[in-house]
Amino acid sequence: MKKTLKRYRVFGLILIVNLILLLIKPSLGIASLKGTEDSLKELLAIMPPVFLLMGLLDVWIEKDTMIKLMGEGSGLRGMLIAFLLGSFAAGPVYLSFPFVAVLMKKGSKFFNVLIFIGAWSATKIPISLFEASVMGWRFMLTRYMIDIPAIILIAFITDKTISQQQRESIYKHAESVN
Repeated sequence: MKKTLKRYRVFGLILIVNLILLLIKPSLGIASLKGTEDSLKELLAIMPPVFLLMGLLDVWIEKDTMIKLMGEGSGLRGMLIAFLLGSFAAGPVYLSFPFVAVLMKKGSKFFNVLIFIGAWSATKIPISLFEASVMGWRFMLTRYMIDIPAIILIAFITDKTISQQQRESIYKHAESVN
């Protein structure tokens, strides 16, 4: 029971805040509830396909294959695969974290996981195509020329500043995620 309450504490807190707003200032409370409902609908629409893809990744790609493609010693190939996986993604960045857990369980190198998160955050191809149609190809390409080195630099700095003990803790936590 305690574990369940702890797991859903954020949802409970949001519900309590919405109810308090509803009592104190009904118009703001209704707007807040509507925003919460919209966010929940978006989440529920996106999560099933994400979990399906995550499950397929987990089942179809053997750990040895993932280690060979994205693990220690994968070099530029692993970085490129991580970048492409993140760039072809769809959805908000919080949806990348279940994928990250699977990548880590399968033996992906920490640096490549960081590249994946960075690419998911900044270089999604569907959004980039929309951006190019609105802002122009020159703008999009200029942004990529800034973002890609920045993603690599941030991943490198993060990879080098995380201690081995912290890294092991992160991987251990990823293993425990269902």
